[in-house]
Amino acid sequence: MAPKKRPETKKTSEIVLRPRNKRSRSPRELEPEAKKLCAKGSGPSRRCDSDCLWAGLAGPQILPPCRSIVRTLHQHRLGRASWPSVQQGLQQSFLHTLDSYRILQKAAPFDRRATSLAWHPTHPSTVAVGSKGGDILLWNFGIKDKPTFIKGIGAGGSITGLKFNPLNTNQFYASSMEGTTRLQDFKGNILRVFASSDTINIWFCSLDVSASSRMVVTGDNVGNVILLNMDGKELWNLRMHKKKVTHVALNPCCDWFLATASVDQTVKIWDLRQVRGKASFLYSLPHRHPVNAACFSPDGARLLTTDQKSEIRIYSASQWDCPLGLIPHPHRHFQHLTPIKAAWHPRYNLIVVGRYPDPNFKSCTPYELRTIDVFDGNSGKMMCQLYDPESSGISSLNEFNPMGDTLASAMGYHVLIWSQEEARTRK
Repeated sequence: MAPKKRPETKKTSEIVLRPRNKRSRSPRELEPEAKKLCAKGSGPSRRCDSDCLWAGLAGPQILPPCRSIVRTLHQHRLGRASWPSVQQGLQQSFLHTLDSYRILQKAAPFDRRATSLAWHPTHPSTVAVGSKGGDILLWNFGIKDKPTFIKGIGAGGSITGLKFNPLNTNQFYASSMEGTTRLQDFKGNILRVFASSDTINIWFCSLDVSASSRMVVTGDNVGNVILLNMDGKELWNLRMHKKKVTHVALNPCCDWFLATASVDQTVKIWDLRQVRGKASFLYSLPHRHPVNAACFSPDGARLLTTDQKSEIRIYSASQWDCPLGLIPHPHRHFQHLTPIKAAWHPRYNLIVVGRYPDPNFKSCTPYELRTIDVFDGNSGKMMCQLYDPESSGISSLNEFNPMGDTLASAMGYHVLIWSQEEARTRK
């Protein structure tokens, strides 16, 4: 297909460098003020759901004093400390720094809500964000240059999946409600259409790419999953679910391993070398509600799923068909809200997810804040909550950059960049 030129917008993105502010406090500091707003006898205190496999996970954990990383590494070199203990020490040190995370910069470039987010694989200060109107922002917040902005078609153009091309990071793959999964550059040129729908009733909802196997996989709103190579050749097109495929994920360490999530309340795991039809899955993982996402951990050994109600699950490669743990967490589905998806930290065994307080959730407290929650992937305990009273919306998408020291959040029309207080001071 001949390259096409997509029109660029004349709209200027609103980028805000947030000054030091006394109001930028953590949820722990704001909690006493929230309690003052509550009437006396306002209900039971926060507690864990009874059906959780991990008990006592509701409130943020008080971290022990951070040990010296240098000392721990020295002990490991002498054979007195195991590598897992070193990793735990590094994670503990990182968790202590999260208390100082504040919003470094904020952008409001869209006229519709943000729907997808992807970090540049090699530039830790560059992020791409797609919107419900099909707009795409490439933002290097480390420099003062104007961000790159590609104008979408508006209504019906929602970007449902976004991935940088691992073979050429000046390009990206995008799936959309426009009815295509495509490769394009940041000048607005469509370089190749990998999948296209012939009807307005079918569109693409999910996307993933593998550099090592040179594969592209995309799912649509009626349950089909299409596998292609990076040359655009279709390898198969099969109906793998009964309903919309909300998420597809290739295992980062075993790229023939595929996970698919659907609103049919299942997550399925497939061996791409043995796919013959809809019944050829390796495992089917039933859920109690439709599923928004299924993400492999960076080491490929675990799978993180987010449903559309109040449950986050962790599965292990040692037993894919039985969850290692269930974390009760309020993130219910709402039509005009980008679906909330939990994500792994790229370097530590941590999970980050936005909170949508639900009065029907068992552990809900009055005037509960719309925080970004960080959980320990082993214990399921909440380790930290991020909150800014000046940006108090629901953060549907939250992902750390590849270095793991900066967090990007999609909150309605806004894109937020979280970093340490010290980093903001240096800038």
